Amino acid sequence: MVQFNVSLEGKTVLVTGAAGFIGSNLVKRLFKDMKNIRVVGLDSITDYYDVNIKYERLKEIENLGCDWTFVKGDIADRATVDNIFSEYKPAVVVNLAAQAGVRYSITNPDAYIQSNLIGFYNILEACRHNEVEHLVYASSSSVYGSNKKVPYSTDDKVDNPVSLYAATKKSNELMAHAYSKLYNIPSTGLRFFTVYGPAGRPDMAYFGFTNKLREGKTIQIFNYGNCKRDFTYVDDIVEGVVRVMQHAPEKENGEDGLPIPPYKVYNIGNNSPENLLDFVTILQEELIAAKVLPEDYDFESHKELVPMQAGDVPVTFADTTPLEQDFGFKPSTSLRDGLKAFAKWYAGYYGTLE
Repeated sequence: MVQFNVSLEGKTVLVTGAAGFIGSNLVKRLFKDMKNIRVVGLDSITDYYDVNIKYERLKEIENLGCDWTFVKGDIADRATVDNIFSEYKPAVVVNLAAQAGVRYSITNPDAYIQSNLIGFYNILEACRHNEVEHLVYASSSSVYGSNKKVPYSTDDKVDNPVSLYAATKKSNELMAHAYSKLYNIPSTGLRFFTVYGPAGRPDMAYFGFTNKLREGKTIQIFNYGNCKRDFTYVDDIVEGVVRVMQHAPEKENGEDGLPIPPYKVYNIGNNSPENLLDFVTILQEELIAAKVLPEDYDFESHKELVPMQAGDVPVTFADTTPLEQDFGFKPSTSLRDGLKAFAKWYAGYYGTLE
């Protein structure tokens, strides 16, 4: 187990992507757990998916009445980023702002270059020119590409991305490594595995499936259902992020007198891949229990098995051993419990049958 070496109490933390799924949950958790913490949130609130959900998340944060500042802006805009750093002087930065989605990257590559490459470069430059104790940033399980060896380990080579999204996330890790080496910036990258939960991203399968089933449309299950995903509940992701924030990789010099990069990468996943068809079965049971769908819903007639899509991979499976060893934590929320929480939220947000 590592020792925490970054105190968050009494500090200013910058969370980019604060109106996003993981970002908003992280901000709420920080205010719940940390005394005297100031959080600055940055988000451009793009219309990649329904902005109403993003504003709803922000409203929940505002209603807490804590030391919260929200800036609407884009990390790809250098002046916006520089102004935030000079005005608020964050001690810890959590970069969760990114253009997400594998499939969208095939049709809209520009958004990924702007946000995930130029935006991340702007964050790194700001960390370089301001005294930052720790930079934590989102990477993704997609960096493993079509690697055959499972579970995926952070020791594996990740040189074969199968989407531009994956390539930008791998680039983030490389850029962070270079900045850690050159400028001694402690940085930790987190490879998230298929995050889900209440008020999540509508472009994710569980949310999209629910919308379509509710509308009586047909859902497409890729690779004829022979897909496995390491579904990871959002609270588990946030727990991992909060722990990692509090331990920056140590600054040390090597034999050459130059810094050994204070740099780490961890997987955060459930370490338990679930078959997509099993996932759909549990989802439909929980949607019926939450009265989102009627008890006699005919799922078979609303299900279509289709081939694999470009940019997709058949399985994701996280080896979380280093996270357990260093932080004593392993995601453990079952798919049943996580989808039950999602179904309850969905019923509350969109309404039930009655």
